[in-house]
Amino acid sequence: MTAHSDQAITTPPRAPSPVHGFGTLAVHAGSPHDPATGAVIEAISLSTTFEQTAVGQPIGQFEYSRSSNPNRANFETMVAALEHAKYALAFSSGSATTATILQSLAAGSHVISVSDVYGGTHRYFTQVAKAHGVKVTFTPEIEVDIRDHITEATKLVWIETPSNPTLRLVDIRAVVTQAHRHGILVVVDNTFLSPYVQNPLDHGADIVVHSVTKYINGHSDVVMGVAAFNSDELHKRLSFLQNAIGAIPSAFDSWLAHRGAKTLHLRAREATTNATAVAHALEASPYVIAVNYPGLDSHPHRAIAKKQHRNGMGGGMLSFRIRGGHAAAERFCQLTKIFTLAESLGGVESLVEVPSSMTHAGIPKDQREAVGVFDDLVRISCGVEDAEDLEKDVLQALELAVAETTATAKLGNGTNGVNGTANGQH
Repeated sequence: MTAHSDQAITTPPRAPSPVHGFGTLAVHAGSPHDPATGAVIEAISLSTTFEQTAVGQPIGQFEYSRSSNPNRANFETMVAALEHAKYALAFSSGSATTATILQSLAAGSHVISVSDVYGGTHRYFTQVAKAHGVKVTFTPEIEVDIRDHITEATKLVWIETPSNPTLRLVDIRAVVTQAHRHGILVVVDNTFLSPYVQNPLDHGADIVVHSVTKYINGHSDVVMGVAAFNSDELHKRLSFLQNAIGAIPSAFDSWLAHRGAKTLHLRAREATTNATAVAHALEASPYVIAVNYPGLDSHPHRAIAKKQHRNGMGGGMLSFRIRGGHAAAERFCQLTKIFTLAESLGGVESLVEVPSSMTHAGIPKDQREAVGVFDDLVRISCGVEDAEDLEKDVLQALELAVAETTATAKLGNGTNGVNGTANGQH
């Protein structure tokens, strides 16, 4: 490790504590009534350009919709309020948010990241960032060994907590303390929990990012991303790139996401209730090897959840390893009746997927398995249906999937000779 402690940075002061509670802010922040008509819900501002009273003098704060748009500005105001931030910037996707932040680093910069990140983030770090001269080091135990990876070139630490899809937690404050000592910024991807459950800036992070597509929008009908922070310098740098690169959301998407976020607190609570019920059912099942859910007392990082999450909530995401291997995992996803087999998460509907073949298929198998993403791992996103129905659906699919896989294996062992191989193929 090469220290550069003389460049230590202090955590930017957080935005003033909100006067109102989360639900009140979700409904009202960034939602002014129309002064002309009295409309309580904002109109969709599709105009790409805005009138000026004189050369270089717009009537209001808007000139051109790539640079700024009323719907996007209102959405950003709302997210900033929910994340206890001074600023928020919206982008065309979560991946565009990641790309813009990485683009803000000079060639030759170094990033330290947790190992079990979203597949798209891993792809960007290993294949795109590398092309413009940014090197990324992955570590499975970032709180423990971050100091071993810091060099003079290290500019950023990237955390997902909970991680995708193994639901590992990271002590944000512990990482921030070490990173800031060496002048390094910390980014936390908060997509898996949403601002309702966790506010990383309150724990010292410099930037919090979300795939808005997931919990913030919450209705599986918008692709979008957002970053929130308190630093004036970061705002200057990232807003410049937001405009210069132009990876911005449409007015309609901004409007939809803003509407979706108004019920975030209700959805996040219900999703947690449902995930907790499903996790307990899975943990008690003989067909399950292990359950990853930070709301369970058995979770290895439960103490961090109690410290960082609102009321120790576990959120709506969980994963588990099913007995019977990859075949059982695939069959389970086909046998659920309420859960839909699909990628993504955080919507009102419950989803299920097999990360090794879907969201994380692009990560080499040895790297996947090193962080717990085995072929028998199933990821679940609990929506807002009735908990009892979701619990029953999971249990019936489990029983059938394991029974069918076991029967197929026995049949293979009985008819295909030694070790159940057919025609010499494994």
